[in-house]
Amino acid sequence: MNDAVPEPEPRPGPEEAQHGDRPEPGHEPAAPAPLDVPRTPTGNAEVDARLARLADADHLATDGHVEVYEDVHRGLRDALTALDARPGPPAPPPPSPYDRRS
Repeated sequence: MNDAVPEPEPRPGPEEAQHGDRPEPGHEPAAPAPLDVPRTPTGNAEVDARLARLADADHLATDGHVEVYEDVHRGLRDALTALDARPGPPAPPPPSPYDRRS
C-alpha cells in the first residue's frame, strides 16, 4: 500500500490556455526605430562625438545596444581620465620665514 498522494497535473494559465506554446500568427517584433532623444552639445568635441555615437543604437536591435553603450562609456571614461592627467596650475610657493612680522 502506498500512502503517497499523486501530484496534480499543472493547469495552463489564462494565456497558455489560449495560445499554448504557439506564437501569435503574424506577430513580428517591431523594427528598430530612433528614439529621437535630443543631445545638447557640451562644447567638448571629444565628448560630443561620443554622445553622438549613441544615435547608432537607434538603428540596431536591442541586443546590439550593449556594444554601443559600452563603447560610449569607455570613451567618456577615457576623456575623464585624460582630464585628471593634465597638469593643473602651479601650486603657490610656500610662505617664506622672512615674511613673518613680529
